[in-house]
Amino acid sequence: MTHVEMSPEAIAEKKPYLALGLTEDEYHRFAELIGHQPNDTEIGLASGMWSEHCAYKYSKPILRQFWTKNDRVLMGPGEGAGVIDIGEGKAVVFKAESHNHPSAVEPYEGAATGVGGIIRDIFSIGAKPVAMLDSLAFGDLNLPHTQHLVDRIVAGIGGYGNAIGIPTVGGETNFDHTYARNPLVNAMCVGIMDKDQIQKGKAAGVGNALIYVGAKTGRDGINGASFASGDFSDEEAADRSAVQVGDPFMEKLLMDACLEITQDHQQALVGIQDMGAAGLVSSSVEMAGKANSGMEMDLDLIPQREANMTPFEIMLSESQERMLLCVRAGFEQEVLDVFAAYDLDAAVVGHVIEGHQYRLYHHGKLVCDVPVSSLTDDAPIYEQVGKMPARLAEPAPDFDPIVTDPVATWKAMMGTPTIADKSSLYRRYDAQVQTNTVVLPGSDAAVIRIRGTHRALAMTTDSKGRYLYLDPKVGAAMSVAEAARNLAASGAEPLGITDCLNFGDPTKPEAFYELAEAAKGIIAATKAFNAPVISGNVSLYNETNGKAIYPTPMIGMVGLIEDLSTITTANFKHADDLLYLVGETHGDFNGSELQKLQTGEVAGRLFDFDLDAEKANQQFVLTAIRQHFVTAAHDLSDGGLLVALAEMGFTNQLGAQVKVDLPTSWGFSETQGRFLVTVAPEDQAAFEALNGPAELIGRVQAAPQFDVTTVSHQFSIPLEELQTAFEEALPCYLNQKA
Repeated sequence: MTHVEMSPEAIAEKKPYLALGLTEDEYHRFAELIGHQPNDTEIGLASGMWSEHCAYKYSKPILRQFWTKNDRVLMGPGEGAGVIDIGEGKAVVFKAESHNHPSAVEPYEGAATGVGGIIRDIFSIGAKPVAMLDSLAFGDLNLPHTQHLVDRIVAGIGGYGNAIGIPTVGGETNFDHTYARNPLVNAMCVGIMDKDQIQKGKAAGVGNALIYVGAKTGRDGINGASFASGDFSDEEAADRSAVQVGDPFMEKLLMDACLEITQDHQQALVGIQDMGAAGLVSSSVEMAGKANSGMEMDLDLIPQREANMTPFEIMLSESQERMLLCVRAGFEQEVLDVFAAYDLDAAVVGHVIEGHQYRLYHHGKLVCDVPVSSLTDDAPIYEQVGKMPARLAEPAPDFDPIVTDPVATWKAMMGTPTIADKSSLYRRYDAQVQTNTVVLPGSDAAVIRIRGTHRALAMTTDSKGRYLYLDPKVGAAMSVAEAARNLAASGAEPLGITDCLNFGDPTKPEAFYELAEAAKGIIAATKAFNAPVISGNVSLYNETNGKAIYPTPMIGMVGLIEDLSTITTANFKHADDLLYLVGETHGDFNGSELQKLQTGEVAGRLFDFDLDAEKANQQFVLTAIRQHFVTAAHDLSDGGLLVALAEMGFTNQLGAQVKVDLPTSWGFSETQGRFLVTVAPEDQAAFEALNGPAELIGRVQAAPQFDVTTVSHQFSIPLEELQTAFEEALPCYLNQKA
C-alpha cells in the first residue's frame, strides 16, 4: 500500500496526523516551531520523531532519574548502546530492545528484525557482537494462538541469529494470560571492543559527506515507530505493513564492512548510526542533533527497491540492514570502496551544512525545511501524574497454601510452563558459534570468555511481571536483584544493566503510576549492586482492547568474572558434597508460582523484600566462590527451594538428602535473596569460617532420588519423575498446536 501525499492545506483540514499519533496540539506546536504549515513529508517526520518510541515524551521525566554512571561506565544512555570498561584495555558494549508490537502481528519477522536491529546498535559503536539473549513472555500455553506465537517467534530469533553467526546464549521465557494478545519479545546483544575505538552517532563538520550503506529502502516498516506507540484493538486490523522484513546474510556483510571501517579507516569516519525506529529520519536528524549541525539530503540518491516511493515513505521506511555514516570530505571513495568489496549498496546522499536546518530534496524540489531541533530537542515532554491502581490500594488477603501431597505438588510445579524446561525452545538457537561460550543456556547465567584475557562475562535477562502487578516498586527492585543473583551464582560481579520497560498506555494515570514506581525500584537496586543503567528502551502501549499487560521491565545484566577458574554452574558435581541454604526463608506466596498453580491467578500484597540482606547474601556467595569453596550454586527464584533442588540434580543424575526446619509448603516459597550451594566435605570448615548466612541442610547423594524431611512431612521421589514432568511439559503443549 503506497502513501498518498496531501497538501499542507488538506493536512490542516483533514487532520491525517491524528492517525499517525500526533495530537492537534502537537500539530500546532510543530507548525510554530518550523515557522510554516507542515507539508506531507514534514508531518510524517514529526509523527515518527515525536512518537513515544523515539521522543520518550511520556517516559523521559522518569528515565532522567535513572542512575547511569560510575567509574567503569565509558558511555551511558544516548548512543546506540552503552559501554563499560572491563580492564586489560577492553570494553563490553550491550543493549536490549523490544519488538513487541511487530511480533504480535508478524511473529517470525517481528522477532527476527528485533534481533537484527539490536545487533546493529552494537556494531555501530565499533564492537564485535559476541552474544545474544532474549526475554520472552506469552499467554497461556494451552491456547493455540499462544502455541503459534511461541513457535514462530522462537523460529525468528533462531533464524536470524544463527544465520549471522552470533550465539544466542541465554534468556528467559514466561507465560501468563496477561500477554495473550501482546507477547513480549525483548532482544539483547553483547559486544566486546578495544575501549579506545568507541564510535558515536554524530554528523559534524560542514561539507562532510553522509553515506547511506546496506540494503535498499522499501515500503516495509513504514512509520513503525508510530505503530509501536499505539495499542491494539479487535476493531482495528493490525498493520502488517508496519513490520519489517529481515535478511541476516546481508546483515552479516554489513556488520563485517562496518567493523572494517571503524577499525581500519578511523581517519575517514566521523560518525555512524543504525537506521532503526523511524528509519532514515531518526538516524540522520539525531546525528545532526548530537553535533549541533545542519544537514541536507537528496532523496533521489537513496538506494530504493520499489518504484515511485514518496519522501514520506523513503524517510520513514524501517527496511532492515541499513546504516548511515558521516565521512570526512575527501575520504568518500575510500569508504565506498570498502562497501563495494562486500557487494553492498553505498551512496553519498547528503552533506553536513552550515546552520541548523534539516533540508530534504526530492526530484529537485525542497520537500522538508525544518530546524533540526524541531524533530529532536523540541519534541514535547509531558509531566504525567500517576494514580495508584485500586488493586494496590486494597489488596486481596494473603495467600496461604495448603500442601497435603508434597510429591504431587512438586511434580506439578516442575511442569508449570514458566518453570518447565525450555531446552525444546533454545535448542533451536546456536549457542556455541564463535566458540567462546563457556556456560550454555540452562544455567543461572550464560558465560562467555573474553579472548586474549583470563576473564569472562556472565549475562542474564530477568523480568518479574507478576511481582510488579502486586507492587511495581518492590517488584522492579526484585527483578534487578534476581539478575544480580544469577550472576553471583555464576561467580560474576555485576557491571551494569540494560532494560526494556514494557508497560501499558502512559496517558492513563494507573499505567503511568506503575512506570514511575518501577523506576524507583530499579534506581534503588542498581545503586545497591553498583550496576548503573547504561542503555535500554521503553515499550509502552502494550494493551489490547484497553487492557494492559502486567508492568514488566526486563533487566538485562552483564557481570565480570576476573578468573576463569571461578566460573560456577548450578548442577550437582559430586556425591557427598554438603548442601547449604543461603538466606532466610519466610512464607512468601503472593505472586508466586504456587499461588498461580493453586488459584489460577496472582493476588494480594507482594511479600517483603530486604535489599540489604539480598546484597549481603550475594556478596557472601561470590566470596565463597572466589575462594574455590563452592562446587555448585543456584539461585532460588520461581518455585522456591524444592524446584531449585530438583534442577541441580538433573544434569549429572545426582539426588540429595535434605532436612529443613520449615513447613512443607515453604519449600515452594519465593522469598528473595536465597541460594543453594554445595561444598566439598574437606572445605566445610573453611566455608563455615566465613560466617555467612548459610545453613547446612543436607548432602548430595549418588542415588538419583530426593529424600526430604520438613517439620510436617517426610517424603521421597525419584529424580526421574521430577525430570519427566520438567522436560515433557513444553513439548507436550507445543505438539498440540494446530
